[in-house]
Amino acid sequence: VSSENGLNVIHVSTYYDFDCTNYTPYTEYQAVCPASVYGKSKLAGEEVLTANCKNSVIIRTSWLYSSFGNNFVKTMIKLGTERDSLNVILDQVGTPTYAADLADAILKIASAESFVPGIYHFSDEGVCSWYDFTKTIHRICSITCNVQAIESKDYPARTPRPHYSVLNKSKIKSTYNIQIPHWEESLIKCIEALSAK
Repeated sequence: VSSENGLNVIHVSTYYDFDCTNYTPYTEYQAVCPASVYGKSKLAGEEVLTANCKNSVIIRTSWLYSSFGNNFVKTMIKLGTERDSLNVILDQVGTPTYAADLADAILKIASAESFVPGIYHFSDEGVCSWYDFTKTIHRICSITCNVQAIESKDYPARTPRPHYSVLNKSKIKSTYNIQIPHWEESLIKCIEALSAK
């Protein structure tokens, strides 16, 4: 329908398209190999969109959080104020992404003079583990909970999370001239927004 009416489509996808076994940031040109049902379903969505809408932009992102809804930041603030100690995984590395930053990028693409279809990666800048992320959340919020680093093997999950999910953002930066803030800078903004509620 969008192609027939000359419409552009922007679709948000995920780093779960990759098996996340690399240790260098994933580019849009690398082969996809989802290791979970979720990843396979998201990749299938990308493929259907690409096949049926030539004017589409697919944005893969990672570790989304915001001042709205349920997410890791709000959970760690809540648990940090309720408990004396927490165990948080150290050996899963990625980039937290403030949903407001992703929204800004989407709006910039939607209003660009030249709409360039394709697959793009977007997350905030920088890299951290879930442990680092939690420690930073608590530091900003002045939470004194004792956070202990643990390995993934010590926290069994029904759906194992990827060990490395860092995305290379060079393509979206150069194509749409998008400036991306560091994740810690955006985390401060999110916590300020939470405090203002």
